[in-house]
Parts: sequence; C-alpha cells; structure tokens
Amino acid sequence: MSKTTTKTLHPRNFHNNLYNFEELIKSEPKLSPFVSLNKYDNLSIDFSNENAVLTLNKALLSHFYNIKNWEIPKGYLCPPIPGRADYIHYIADLLALSNKNVIPKDSNIKGLDIGVGANCIYPIIANSVYNWKFVASDIDKTSLDSVQNIVNKNNSLKGNIEIRLQENSKNIFKNIINENDKFDITVCNPPFHKSKEEANAGTKRKIQNLTKQKDVKNKLNFGGKSNELWCKGGELSFISNMINESAQFKENCLWFSTLVSKKDNLDEIYKRLKKVKAFKVHTIEMKQGQKITRVVAWTFHTKKMQEQWFLNKSNK
Repeated sequence: MSKTTTKTLHPRNFHNNLYNFEELIKSEPKLSPFVSLNKYDNLSIDFSNENAVLTLNKALLSHFYNIKNWEIPKGYLCPPIPGRADYIHYIADLLALSNKNVIPKDSNIKGLDIGVGANCIYPIIANSVYNWKFVASDIDKTSLDSVQNIVNKNNSLKGNIEIRLQENSKNIFKNIINENDKFDITVCNPPFHKSKEEANAGTKRKIQNLTKQKDVKNKLNFGGKSNELWCKGGELSFISNMINESAQFKENCLWFSTLVSKKDNLDEIYKRLKKVKAFKVHTIEMKQGQKITRVVAWTFHTKKMQEQWFLNKSNK
C-alpha cells in the first residue's frame, strides 16, 4: 500500500492561484454583481451565497474548461471545482503508473462516475483536460436529465459522456457495468453522512465557519439533495458495498477509486480491501485550504496485467 500526501493543489490544477475575478467576469459577465473587495482589499465573492457560488462555477467552467452552458436544478449539489479537479489530476497520475509513467490523454480512456449528480463535474474536467470518455451513473433521474442537458448544450461533450440510471439504490456497479465494459478508472464522491440530521448539522457548521455567525439558517451554499449528502450507514457503509462489488467486476475495471472524507474510516476500508484481495492500494491525501480529504484507489491487476491492459488498448 502506498501513500501520497500534498500540501497544495495538484501542480497541473488550473486553480492553484487566487481567482482572477477580472478575467472570470469576461468569461461570465453575470459574475460581476457578486464580486467586491473583501476585508483584505482583494476581489472576492460571498461564499455563503449560493447564487454567487453557482455563478462562480459557471465562470470557472467557461474560462478553464470551455463549457459555455452549465445549469443544474435548484437545490442540487454545486461542487467546489478546484478540489474536484484535483481528484481527476491524481487519477491521471495513477493511470500513468500502469502505463509506463505516461499520462494517457486520449479518447481510448474510459471512466465511470458513480453518483455523478446533476453537475457532471468529474466527466467534464476529465474530458476537457485529458480527452477521456465517461459513463455517468446515478440513482436520481433528475440528476441524469441535468447531465444529459449539459452534454446536449456543449458540443465538446457530445459523444463523450454516456448516462446510465442505477435503478436499485442498494447496488453500486451491478446493472451499471455491462459484461463487455472495460473501464480504466471509476471515481466516486460518496454521500458521507448517516442521516439527514447529521447532514444538516454539517451544513450549519460550514456556514457558521464562512459567515462567522452563530445563528444561521440551515441552507447549503453548495446545495445538495438527500441522495447526494447522506445514506444509511454513511460513507463507510457505501464504500464497503463498493469494495465488495468491485471484486465481482475486477475484469471490467483497471482501477477503482473513491473519495474518503473521514480519516477514521480508513482502517476499516483497508481491512475490507485486504479481505477482497486487492492487489494494490493507493491513498492520496489532498489539501485545499484547511480541508483535507483523500482518495483511496485499488486494483486487482498485477503490474504485468496493468501494462498488458494498456498494450491491448494501443493495439485496437
């Protein structure tokens, strides 16, 4: 088992520097009313304002990823893009380990996003930066309708992102991965709360930290529906199911991966990966500001099998 720890965003992440709001406004003029000088005399937005955060995302996607039309249904998760981009960049490094240290940047690479949500962020970044194709799966039809709408309105995404509805909320890969599918990577941002009450408490703490106010309305600046924020048993239960199912689809996927928000869950995750006899496990710690999260990735393929996987792709 190997571990990578970072102090800042990934070196290839477009968002390592402070936001250039003047340039972002050029890409998305509707951002302008939300931008003002903060107490440090820097241009910024109110990150506790959901409309400001949503419009900032539109500007980032337009400016850096050439996504000119991006809308999500009201109340759905509006993710912080820099951290999401980090995940994809580290996955690119992970695939390079299986490909003679060469980062694959072509449409032969195919990923699977488990729980894509309405925002489609991981497939968008992966396709824009690395030209990878993606299958976007979710249990929520409204989310997938949103993803399809985003794809339809952006020519660069057409033919590169396919949607698949998970009709059984107890399943992760079952009924999503077909017999002949070959995925190079799976990604996932699992619901990490155990209940709606726990999710609401986490929301309140987040907004209190942003606004420095003790009494705040329980309102998400980044949004989020119940299936995006919590599930029975929380993050550990979800990831445990994912690990168990991954063993059934080890011939269909080179690397499986997931975000893990709670460090205390790692020991149990490692035990479960050992139980299903994963050949290799990587843990990548990512830091954005004061927030630390991590990606755990695993494969059932030996080093020789990994190299053969890419050799087979190049011979097609």
